[in-house]
Amino acid sequence: MSRTPRDNAVRRLYGRARRAWDRPLTAYYLILGGSLLITVLGLVMVYSASQIKALQLSLPGSYFFRKQFLAAGIGGLLMLAASRMPVKLHRALAYPMLLGSVFLMVLVQVPGIGVAVNGNQNWISVGGPFQLQPSEFGKLALVLWGADLLARKQDKRLLTQWKHMLVPLVPVAFMLLGLIMLGGDMGTAIILTAILFGLLWLAGAPTRLFGGVLAVAVAIGFLLIKTSPNRMSRLACLGATEPGPGDTCWQAVHGIYALASGGLFGSGLGASVEKWGQLPEAHTDFIFAVTGEELGLAGTLSVLALFAALGYAGIRVAGRTEDPFVRYAAGGVTTWITAQAVINIGAVLGLLPIAGVPLPLFSYGGSALLPTMFAVGLLIAFAREDPAARAALAMRQPRFGRKRGAVRESARAAGPGRWNTMRRRASAARSSGER
Repeated sequence: MSRTPRDNAVRRLYGRARRAWDRPLTAYYLILGGSLLITVLGLVMVYSASQIKALQLSLPGSYFFRKQFLAAGIGGLLMLAASRMPVKLHRALAYPMLLGSVFLMVLVQVPGIGVAVNGNQNWISVGGPFQLQPSEFGKLALVLWGADLLARKQDKRLLTQWKHMLVPLVPVAFMLLGLIMLGGDMGTAIILTAILFGLLWLAGAPTRLFGGVLAVAVAIGFLLIKTSPNRMSRLACLGATEPGPGDTCWQAVHGIYALASGGLFGSGLGASVEKWGQLPEAHTDFIFAVTGEELGLAGTLSVLALFAALGYAGIRVAGRTEDPFVRYAAGGVTTWITAQAVINIGAVLGLLPIAGVPLPLFSYGGSALLPTMFAVGLLIAFAREDPAARAALAMRQPRFGRKRGAVRESARAAGPGRWNTMRRRASAARSSGER
């Protein structure tokens, strides 16, 4: 049976797309491009969603945008620094970052130092209008420290014993969770728990062991929810379409109203109605709702596609590396960003309880943006460390003035076998049009 020209065109297009998807630098470009696009679009939406709130507080309309822009600039420098650091330096930062995070989390509970925001005492005032949330840096600390710990134990072949898989990873994670829950921030505690489970999963925890830790976490979570009327009311708002008694579901319902009124292409940038005081936290936890109202279904699907691409690239980096630290760290960062995005967007859509966590790289908040951009820098560094990606990048260097011989000498220094592999992959990259 002969194929029609239309079938052949589709097959050629599919083949080109698949070859482009399998290129060595695909993950690198997806992480770099996806994270930057999310951050830039987030800056635009923060400016749009926060103007009314700023004016209500007798502040300039661009007040929140300027703070977020400053945080994005600092975060960009952190991302660049992290992307250029060698893996050994990332591992060296693990313990200092963990100790520093624990110290700051303890300071949060000291009267006169810790600051309560929306009923949660998880902040430290650092002068003027700037505040720091140490628990956000605790996520990054757990990823780096947990990855380093599991990598060292794997090198010593200790992960086959359940006690080495759990201790001290689980006790330290539960210590961080306890410090966070002292301030009442259950949303951040859920993200930290997701990171812990992601690390255990990557370490190959047996089903019974994994299920046991999960059962303990679920039991503790159920107890914390059951003993808090505020958290119980959030569960009651799942799927709500009208505010309940005493406007208990006001935020959830108006988030749905914002999304519903956006249509296919939205009401236009800056034209949101809900941000005029009807929707609480429009520029932070519910910025996705304002995005849906102003940019419509097209805008929200674009945001979802960017997060999906970032998550896929992170999984690809974790799956293709032979370095256990890179695998655990990349998997932990991917779990963190993906789980936080799912929880935030699920709450806005009314599918999950409102947890009070920001949309990564998108919502207003410097304390959340800085460690997240550093974590993205880790993914970029790990994507560059892939042998095929390094070969493809090395072949691009002469365009910027470096001599090809210097590139070859640096590659040969890694060993003849590795140089031959890099040379073969670089040739394949050039023949496929790799850029």
